[in-house]
Amino acid sequence: MPRKPQFGSIYQRGAVWWIKYYRDGKPFYESSKSVKSSDAQRLLDKRRAEIYAGTHLEGHARRVLVGELLDGLVRDYKINGKDYVWCEGVVENRLRPSFGSQRAATLRHEDAAHYIEQRQNQGAPNATINREISLLRRSFNLAKRAGKLNQIPLFPSRLAENNVRKGFFERDEFVKHRQALPDEIKPVVTFAYWTGCRRGEILSLRWPQVDFRESVVRLEPGETKNDDARIIPLAGELLEMLRMQKQIRDEQWPACPWVFFRSGRQIKTFNGAWAKACVDTGLFRVVDGKNEPDRLFHDLRRTGVRNLIRAGVPERVAMAVSGHKTRSIFDRYNIVSERDLHDAARRLNNYIAESDKKANGDIMVTAAKDGPKESVFEKALKLLN
Repeated sequence: MPRKPQFGSIYQRGAVWWIKYYRDGKPFYESSKSVKSSDAQRLLDKRRAEIYAGTHLEGHARRVLVGELLDGLVRDYKINGKDYVWCEGVVENRLRPSFGSQRAATLRHEDAAHYIEQRQNQGAPNATINREISLLRRSFNLAKRAGKLNQIPLFPSRLAENNVRKGFFERDEFVKHRQALPDEIKPVVTFAYWTGCRRGEILSLRWPQVDFRESVVRLEPGETKNDDARIIPLAGELLEMLRMQKQIRDEQWPACPWVFFRSGRQIKTFNGAWAKACVDTGLFRVVDGKNEPDRLFHDLRRTGVRNLIRAGVPERVAMAVSGHKTRSIFDRYNIVSERDLHDAARRLNNYIAESDKKANGDIMVTAAKDGPKESVFEKALKLLN
């Protein structure tokens, strides 16, 4: 007879050895799937160590696949009004093919590191890889909160990112690009161009949020990325576009609650139409022999912020419209283009020429009768600032 173990017990069912142990007074029974008592003893010792370490999982939890965790992640994004279309795209195109069939309890740091290495070899930017790993990590956090897991694996550290934002639309580029898009997408890009709102915020807009009487769109808490309420002012082209959109909706799809719709249904994605419009208007680049868009929809957000600042809107007000919570993030979107630099050079040249003319060739001018002298260049810098 085998020695009686110190933790739980082992016994036979036919030729196979089983173990019995307790956790919080609840009995657990598990097959060692072996005809050797030593294998059962090792399995019992393993379960004892898990219980003492707080990492013990019940039988079903040990069989939970990462795919189930990803399902919960997408569901959480949808319930909470987040950009679940983006989340679902990353899950289905990237995370599920790589991790979906793996048991969650077996995922290790090395698995995530291998995924990162693969994505880097495919040319994915570090920022993109970080977002993908963040989604994977969040799926495990949600599972632990729901009691499906006791432990979350250690994920690799975040990769260094280059957060400089470069893409934006000049006015003529935007007009040509909008003209090349399908009619139902034109109002979407118009709203983005004028407000700098995020795509998810735009596509989820409903008509009760549009107040034509006050000429505003109201984003309620929970409908924005940072969960803060916002008011978007409406005027000019933007206001007229929404009125036309409302008229189309009332005449053709009166039951449609969405501000932006396709055949009476909410628009969820338009990546194909966007890519085609970029090629048609020359806003593309060739990558591995294929035409890739050289503008992103998110560039309209950067453009909207830039336009607000160029129009002289105070930065605090511009941040309230676009929904930027911190100045550091906002500054990344306040792009200075090559055209801006040329405009600055022309303004500087005109200022100096005019000052030289007034001073009759004397490059030093007096700011005030009794005040200190100030050079033309100093005044020019103040003007540009």
